[in-house]
This record gives sequence, C-alpha cells and structure tokens, in this order.
Amino acid sequence: MGRIPRRSMIIGALVALTLTAACSAGSGTTGDSDRKDHTSTLSVGFSAEPVSLDFTRNDGAAIPQALLVNVYEGLVKLDAHGRIVPLLAGRWKVSPDRRTYTFTLRKGVTFSDGRPFTAQDAAFSINRVKTGWTTSLKAGMDVVQDARAASPTSLVVTLKRPSNQWLFAMTTRIGAMFSRTGVSKLATKPVGTGPYVLDHWNRGDELVLKARKGYWGTEPAVRQVTLKYFKDPTAMNNAMRTGGIDVVSTVQAPESLAEFKDRSKYRVIEGTSNAEVVLSYNNAKPPLTDRRVRQALSYAIDRKAVLDTAWAGHGTLIGSMVPPTDPWYENLSGTYPYDPAKARRLLAQAGHPRLTLRLRIPNLPYAVASAQVVKSQLADVGVSAKIDVLEFPARWLDVVFTKADYDMSIIAHVEPRDITTFGNPDYYWRYDNPRVRELLDQADSGTPAVQVAKMRQVARTITGDAAADWLFLLPNLMVADPAVHGLPTNVVSEAFDLTACSWARS
Repeated sequence: MGRIPRRSMIIGALVALTLTAACSAGSGTTGDSDRKDHTSTLSVGFSAEPVSLDFTRNDGAAIPQALLVNVYEGLVKLDAHGRIVPLLAGRWKVSPDRRTYTFTLRKGVTFSDGRPFTAQDAAFSINRVKTGWTTSLKAGMDVVQDARAASPTSLVVTLKRPSNQWLFAMTTRIGAMFSRTGVSKLATKPVGTGPYVLDHWNRGDELVLKARKGYWGTEPAVRQVTLKYFKDPTAMNNAMRTGGIDVVSTVQAPESLAEFKDRSKYRVIEGTSNAEVVLSYNNAKPPLTDRRVRQALSYAIDRKAVLDTAWAGHGTLIGSMVPPTDPWYENLSGTYPYDPAKARRLLAQAGHPRLTLRLRIPNLPYAVASAQVVKSQLADVGVSAKIDVLEFPARWLDVVFTKADYDMSIIAHVEPRDITTFGNPDYYWRYDNPRVRELLDQADSGTPAVQVAKMRQVARTITGDAAADWLFLLPNLMVADPAVHGLPTNVVSEAFDLTACSWARS
C-alpha cells in the first residue's frame, strides 16, 4: 500500500497491479470464438474491485487504478518513463528556496458537470487533503503550508520546507483535482476533469467509463471502456479466450500463460512494476518485537523457491522496498540468504525454538500461492504459520491494514516510492525507528544527490532490521489481443491510463 506514501496505502496490494497504459490497437483478430469488430470499445479484466469510488476516504489501489487520469486529473502526471510532466498545469516554476511552487493552469478546462476548473478548485483540492481526507495517503500533503489562487489560472503552493517528494506525490491520487461543488457523492458519482465519466457500476461485475463531450484535451479514441472484475483467475482467462475481454490487466496465474501461446491470437507482455510482494511482520506484536525473531523468519525463507513455485519464476528478487525503477535502487536480495540452520539458532537465542504465528492474507492468487510456500518453509525451522484467508479488499483492509490484528501477512504494495511508509509508526506494520524518520526527512529536503544517498540508507536500515521480508517484485504481466499495441512494458504509476488507447483501423 501500494500496483501505495507517507502513510501510503498499501495496498495495494492491492490490486491487481496493473498497467498504466497508453494503448493503440487494431481490430479484427479472433480468439477461441469470433471477436467482434469494436474499434470504439475496450474491455479489460481485473482481479480486485474498488470498495467504493472515493479514494479520499477508502484505501486500496483499485480506485485510483480505475479513476486516476481517466476521470480525475492532477496538475502533473508521470509519463511512461516515470518523469513528471504537465497535465492540468501547463507549466510551473519553483522559487530559489524550493518552498514556493507557482503553477500556470491551462485555460478552457471544465469538470464533467460543466463547471470551469480554476485555481480556486486546485487550492481547494490541495487543502482538502489535510482537512477532508481520512486515508493513509493524506500525510503526503502535510508538508504544504498553504495553497492559494493568485488568479483564476495561477496557483501558488507554499511548503513548510523544501521537499523532493511533494511534486512526485502530486502525480498520485492526493494530487487529484476536485470540483468545489462536486465532492458530496464521491463514493458513487465522481466529478473530474478527465476524458471519461462514470457510465455505470455494477458491483461485483463491471465498471463502465464513457468518453465525455467537451473534454479540454484530445478526446479518447476508445469511446467506452468496460473494467470487468473477476475473483477467479480461471474465469478471467476464459473470458480472454472467448472474446469477453480484450486485455488481462495482470495475469493472476503465470502457469496459465500456456493457454495463450498462440501468437496469432494473443500477445504476452512482461515488464517490471512497483508492486513489492511483502511478507509483512507486525513489529509491535510479541515476539515479532524481537529483531532476532524477524531475522530468523527472513533466513528461513527461500525467496527464489517462493517465486518459482508461487509465480512460475516471473518477477524479480529485490530485498527491500525499492523497485529497480527508483533512483536509489540497490539489489539487497542477498541480505538474508536461505539458511534454516541460522534461523533455528536465532529463534533459540530469542527464546522461541517453537513458535506459532497467524499469517492473515487477502484472497488474491499471488498471496495465497506464496503463503503455502512460506508456511512449508517456516515449518522446517519450528514455526507454525496458521493461514487465515480474508476477503479482499474490505475484510483484509479492516483486520490487517487498519487494525493491525495479525502477526504476518502477504500483500503487494503497488504505490510508487512507498518505502516512506516505514517512517510512519502507525502504518500497519507498526515499525517505529526514529533514525529512519530522520533519514527520510533528510532525503526529502536535501539535494537530489543527498536524496539518493539517504534513501539508500533507509532501504539498508529497514532490511537490516528485518522490518519485513520482500519476497519478490511482481512483474507487469499482461495478455492482450494482438491488435492492441502500445501497452506499457513497465508500470510506473497508480493509474491504468486509458486515455491514449485506440483500435487501429483495419
């Protein structure tokens, strides 16, 4: 939480971890049954459905995955290479002391309810994060001292101190721009400046977006997008094979790729993502308060075996909360080599040669598959892991993420740069290290070189403390109709960006 911030939500785990996309495509390919010629529609399969449509009051990656960029836009966004680029702000300048940002907003932008988007709306949206949001991500706006409209098209944001993270955070959900008069029914009626509007949402089945008239930018070629939700990965694969969907956003059972080996019918895309699959430890729950116990658990895990068994070898071993796409990435996967004998010695030294722990996981395929391997490996060192599978998102978010009622869990954190969550003692892993908070502050306020150096220290510190165990980094693994091109190889943001998708003319 993560495919996620300051008290980042996680979770993402959420979700299905998805692609951030810019797609272009063609028509006319057939699957196991004839596909219709649909040059103006697109259907995409997902494994995790939003719990509501209000990401200001509900954690979880599924909401911004569907709505960010498509329905809600920010002043800035990430491009396909992870660079911050203009969106609703055509340009901006930063003061010499790095505390004041002046944004020049684009003219002619309107919300989907017809109201003009102005600097007053932008100031309202930024200030409202601190006063009206209730989710874990709201802390990302704490560094803001004031946001005010200097004119209808000029926004001035003053920070309490220089911050390297703040503008990047503005590319995430906390940077979404809201209408001052359109926030009363966010859970069911989103009002944004994006090219799509919500047409309808059938809970448990599908969420349909339609292109809106009067969009300020380039209108999307795909006029209707259906986000189909599947709890069963087999059902999603069947839908792909029979033409029910055009894209599997995230393959939930890599061994099933054999079903899609016919390259005349399917295209498989594999890249990297932000989605760290984490074996979470509750650092405030005895005996996990003992660093030796946490380290013992980490030595007991053969992460390569977990990756090979649970995810058919697709993914990357990383060793900390930093994916290779971050500037401060270091491969720390060798910090805790698989060493059952050392795990047993540490457990004995800590006074826990035999131990029973609750492993409470979401009912997501990668988590369930990984948990079985972890359970078996821990049993070899005298640790009995009692697996408790919780419905996701609602039950897992309530029990594990909100109440921290767990010993261990497994979840994919998809939010970008979510290593900052280890600076928040209230985050669900309850890790409390003043030195990490100090390093994060130094990284945020320092020069770019200082930021990289300090963030690497943060990663080494949390890994050395065995604050969690990073099993592997989920790949961005998709299956698409071969007519669909331009899907991103790597996931770089929270959004499943549909705005550039099109079916190429036959």
